Amino acid sequence: MNMRNQWPVLPIVAGLASGLLTGCGSESGDSAENGSNVVVGMSDDVLATDPASGYDPGSWLLFNNVFQSLLSFPKGGTEPQPELAQACNFTDTSTKVYKCTLKDGLKFSNGDPLTSKDVKFSFDRMLKVNDAAGPAIMFPMLDAVETPNAKTVVFNLKVADATFPSKIASGAGSIVNHREYDAGALRKDGKAVGSGPYKLDSFTEDEAVFSVNENYQGTAEVQNSGVTLKFFHGDRGALKKALQAKDVDIAYRGLSAADIADVEQADSDSGVKVIEGSSAEVQHLVFNMDDPVAGKLGVRQAIAHLIDRDALIEDVYQGTATPLYSIIPAGIAGHNTAFFDTYGARPSKAKAEAALRADGITDKVKITLWSTPSRYGPATDEELQAIAAQLNGSGLFAADVKSVAFDQYEQDIAAGKYGVYVKGWVPDYPDADNFTAPFFGEGNVLENNYSNDTISGSLIPRTAAQSDRAATDDEYGELQDMVAEDVPLLPVWQAKQYAVVREEVYGLEYCLDASTVFRFWEISKG
Repeated sequence: MNMRNQWPVLPIVAGLASGLLTGCGSESGDSAENGSNVVVGMSDDVLATDPASGYDPGSWLLFNNVFQSLLSFPKGGTEPQPELAQACNFTDTSTKVYKCTLKDGLKFSNGDPLTSKDVKFSFDRMLKVNDAAGPAIMFPMLDAVETPNAKTVVFNLKVADATFPSKIASGAGSIVNHREYDAGALRKDGKAVGSGPYKLDSFTEDEAVFSVNENYQGTAEVQNSGVTLKFFHGDRGALKKALQAKDVDIAYRGLSAADIADVEQADSDSGVKVIEGSSAEVQHLVFNMDDPVAGKLGVRQAIAHLIDRDALIEDVYQGTATPLYSIIPAGIAGHNTAFFDTYGARPSKAKAEAALRADGITDKVKITLWSTPSRYGPATDEELQAIAAQLNGSGLFAADVKSVAFDQYEQDIAAGKYGVYVKGWVPDYPDADNFTAPFFGEGNVLENNYSNDTISGSLIPRTAAQSDRAATDDEYGELQDMVAEDVPLLPVWQAKQYAVVREEVYGLEYCLDASTVFRFWEISKG
């Protein structure tokens, strides 16, 4: 969920990414039979109910609860386990043939049988539709899907990819009913037919209503009688008021740092509590390598020497994030601190000036930092203004900030109109591959015209093919060091993760972890 043409990726209430929670409520013993309906408020929208299209956090939240994948991530874990499948494994040492055997007696929520035909249909359809806002971009390696019989699925890959199990365990691996979906077009009626723990009963502009799927066969144990998801369309104030008025039980994705601070400082009788965890959400400044100003190495290095991440975290985000010094965040195997090692944590005007002079630059650098107001979090504009002030405070830059609506922002980036712009990222799956291959491999989602033959031609293919993921640490370290030297982007922060819940709500500790799966079934209200 890559920069995922996506969601506010920022330290807002609850991210879609990594980390085990601390300070959470204890589990409740409620079950689907005697549990209550839970109301979740979210500032993000659900942009699609069809898994061949949605590639945003709201849509994947729906997919992960309404659809099943062959594999799933267990709560608190990052290694995929069987879900629809009874077993899956690579059948060759080259990690290019992946075979899954389905469980017996699988059904969709409408009672239709689920067989290997549906699995093949789902992947073939996703690739055929190839929606610009969909997850097909994750599967360039997929060559053909074979179904020797009703229970067996064989994936033939064009190139070795040891991360393929994690990819199909994500929302991108959602299996749809071949009787209910057009093989070559997206579903437009706002309905969904899957085999997950929940059914989608209704979907409108302002809410989605889910009930328990009685035909579900999988690893989830449902702790409530259903979930209502209310959309606040970026209105943080309305979301906060709804929580305080008991109109929602959980505020998920959308409260600002100030809102969280207000809740934490409220008296114990307020009836709400803040749950904090870590996250793999990240944010970067991205440099267009073809830009006449940002394309100069000395300019990029000077910015790297001047940015004060600690001040941004304190002044803009009030401690709801942590400084990030590499492209692979802390908590993900392979992480190092390449930008800290190269540029340090403290701003240095002397080193910044030396970098500019080494590139023949003697005048003030005039540069515009481009922002979009809410897509990567409600404080993005304020953050970019603070960065511009840091650059200008050195006397070496004349930086300003311009903010445009997200649709125009994306168009302008694709057209190469911006020299420096902000991008956020939430992982599709918790592996270093997802923080490197999309940025530096084929189909660079940053669209910043950066290429490094060693990274794209050697390091990314080698790490992708390595089934022992721990054995890739050295190569990922080399990759991160190269990026720090070239500076095609500048890591800024890694989010912490928050949810604000009413005191009678339990189970959130199992909804927010490194898998990026928000598990409706773990939530109970007692």
